[in-house]
Amino acid sequence: MIGVLGGSGFYEFFDAPESRPVATPYGAPAETAVVGEVAGVEVAFIPRHGADHRFPPHLVPYRATIWALKELGVDRIVSATAVGSLRVDIAPGDFAIPDQIVDRTWGRPSTFHEGPEVHHLSFADPFHTDLRKVALVGMRSTGATTHDGGTVVVVQGPRFSTRAESASFAAAGWELINMTQMPEAALAAEAGIAYVNVSVVTDYDVGIGDAPPVTHEEVLRRFAESVGTLKAGLRAMLPGLATHTLG
Repeated sequence: MIGVLGGSGFYEFFDAPESRPVATPYGAPAETAVVGEVAGVEVAFIPRHGADHRFPPHLVPYRATIWALKELGVDRIVSATAVGSLRVDIAPGDFAIPDQIVDRTWGRPSTFHEGPEVHHLSFADPFHTDLRKVALVGMRSTGATTHDGGTVVVVQGPRFSTRAESASFAAAGWELINMTQMPEAALAAEAGIAYVNVSVVTDYDVGIGDAPPVTHEEVLRRFAESVGTLKAGLRAMLPGLATHTLG
């Protein structure tokens, strides 16, 4: 089974969806999982912010959501997220399949390992290398401009960057900025779930080119404009994601 994490607009994505409640040691997931078929593949879907978008990025119940997907039998996750661009050549309306993460979040429950035994996770490559290739082919099959690779810096939110922060991130050579890929990716790794992300570029971060400061309304509008292409790309990639042998 493949897990899909995304926005609430994905409910109509499924054939014959069925609710699958799961109790977890970390409370309720962001929403009750919905299981159904997409392109002949069994998929479990949870909207990470809740169906009514009630969880801001720093309060998303990441541990409960990943635990619930693991309990349902998910061994690979495709995560869809809105991102800002830190480079002029990565434009709003583009897509990206990142290969690295820099974590700038704080205070979020970020591990399943809380003692008394100590576990240190190998996390050098946060996104599954082979599943990234499948996702890239799937998104490019739609005709969308899709960038191969890139580092996403994950910030605390819910506020957007200051000009100085954005300039610092861009100067470091990072390409994308987001608020939810951590600890989501690390928790998936701890749970033994292969993880790949499809980033929907909704805006330029402040100070990139001559772009004005980003607004929440702009992000929602741009994501809505891209969601049809995103769904088409997911449909194209799901069979490959499901049949690939995980190494």
